[in-house]
Amino acid sequence: MTQSLIAQWHREIDDKLGDRIIGWRRYLHQRPELSFEEKHTPAFIAAELNKLGLEVRTGVGGGGVVGLLRGSRPGPTIALRADFDALPIQDEKEVEYASTVPGVMHACGHDGHTSSLLGVASLLSEQRDSLNGSIVFLFQHAEEKPPGGAQAMVADGCLDGVDAVYGIHLATELPVGQFGLCDGTFMAAVDAFTLHVEGKGGHAARPHESVDSIVIASELVGKLQQIVSRRISPLQPAVVSIGKIQGGTAFNVIAGRTLLEGTVRTFDPQARTLIEQEIRTIAEGVALSSHASIRVDYTNGYPSLVNHSAETSIARKAISDTLPDAVIVDLEKRMGAEDFAYYLQHKPGTFLYVGARGEDERTHFPHHHPRFDIDERALVLSAKAFLSIVGHYLIDRS
Repeated sequence: MTQSLIAQWHREIDDKLGDRIIGWRRYLHQRPELSFEEKHTPAFIAAELNKLGLEVRTGVGGGGVVGLLRGSRPGPTIALRADFDALPIQDEKEVEYASTVPGVMHACGHDGHTSSLLGVASLLSEQRDSLNGSIVFLFQHAEEKPPGGAQAMVADGCLDGVDAVYGIHLATELPVGQFGLCDGTFMAAVDAFTLHVEGKGGHAARPHESVDSIVIASELVGKLQQIVSRRISPLQPAVVSIGKIQGGTAFNVIAGRTLLEGTVRTFDPQARTLIEQEIRTIAEGVALSSHASIRVDYTNGYPSLVNHSAETSIARKAISDTLPDAVIVDLEKRMGAEDFAYYLQHKPGTFLYVGARGEDERTHFPHHHPRFDIDERALVLSAKAFLSIVGHYLIDRS
């Protein structure tokens, strides 16, 4: 019964909801909103969920939307998550659904995540009599910008009563038809830091009368690279990268102030703590030896994302049993970060990738690229993966 009913759900997604899911995605793609600035998007989501007769909460954790669908009989409660914020990137695609907001675009597929999950909610709202248990639809704001929306939504009770939580991310690194899973540690913890170098400006012809903040910043860049190469075990993955240097006003002026911004990526909590300590120690030492002052602003971002073994196995089996053409790929852990990690700190679950790269080269650009786009067949496949997981939990096996 389980597989036959899931197969029926899959057919209904194809026949009744595929075009609507694509339409939702294109509508949202044209109207992107930045993290913590989302207004139209959550209102749109809430309106669609209300049409379906779900129990809807808005403003969850500040900007999220939660819909609750109760089945006709008691059983477990499964949470499914989609994010809906965009990025500060100018859309350079030449398509009819390109962003209409200057300097803002959906360059990571969050519009697709939201549309696919709306499709799942639409279908299952008509299948209450088939469900033994409940589904919580988590539509999350502000994934792209720490502190993110997940932590606040959890604090606001979005996981209360939930037994397991699942998330899906479209991925142009994988071709359409592939599903990427990783058991255990999957994504890195991410931190950010800023170094404010305060020297003494002056004439470039008289450097001995100045304290050159640019020279000091250059020294910092070199020394910071020694943290991973000389202070962290070569068997422990870690990254320290400087992404921004800003200083100076003219070719013949020694800059009194220079700013550096960077990121730290780790998997091990002890390595995470050690790297922060080393950055502060290096800043103190360079400041002392250079006769400058260096202020360190350090922000702990998302924790490492760790998938749970049992739930990862459930997702693997549910997809492979009900999607005969699916190709399951075992993914290696990566230095990218995701605030879905917070959900997994509170409830068992897993975060998986759905391939979104098609034959068309427009779908080959990486995430966060100005020409990012997806093969929209992946939207329906994402919905089907969610439905397969729901079926595992909520369909009577008697």
